[in-house]
Amino acid sequence: MNQVNLISGGGIPLVGDDIDTDRIIPARFLRCVTFDGLGEQVFADDRAQLNGEHPFDQPQYQSANILVVNGNFGCGSSREHAPQAIIRWGINAIIGESFAEIFFGNCIANGVPCVTASAETVKTLQSKLQTNPQAQITLDLAAKQVQWDDWVAEISMGEGSRQMLLEGTWDSCGQLIQNPDQIKQTAQTLPYLAWA
Repeated sequence: MNQVNLISGGGIPLVGDDIDTDRIIPARFLRCVTFDGLGEQVFADDRAQLNGEHPFDQPQYQSANILVVNGNFGCGSSREHAPQAIIRWGINAIIGESFAEIFFGNCIANGVPCVTASAETVKTLQSKLQTNPQAQITLDLAAKQVQWDDWVAEISMGEGSRQMLLEGTWDSCGQLIQNPDQIKQTAQTLPYLAWA
């Protein structure tokens, strides 16, 4: 199973409250059979409107893997395509003021922590990333903090979700693969699998 504890890398600041899933991945991209290629379409309409000035288009953020957002991120429809598009672009963790509940759940189900921090912490982090986009951030789920050089701030996350990530139990397929004997044992007790 895949445990998630420390995530380090570059950050990408995405400023604005109430960024909904329709903006994260527009509806015309929902017809896909798999999630392959969704990363290229993340924020497609916002990026087109900003003519290369959107953070997801700017060269200084192309290797970033930690997204820093403001309040109520991922609100709107419950489409799983939204976190999938963000993940497939290269994001491994999201730090924000708050998250829509279904978006949050979809991220956790894919092993991507969505941690919250105070508005002041988020704005400080976004400002630091705008002035020094090459700096490295470390998100430490065990210590409940985010660090940038000697700057450290507190983060929070629901304890159940945090423990699922730390222990690797967020990955239900991984749990199944690690327990084939228990699966066979359970299958033998199910009458509809023992038809003669």
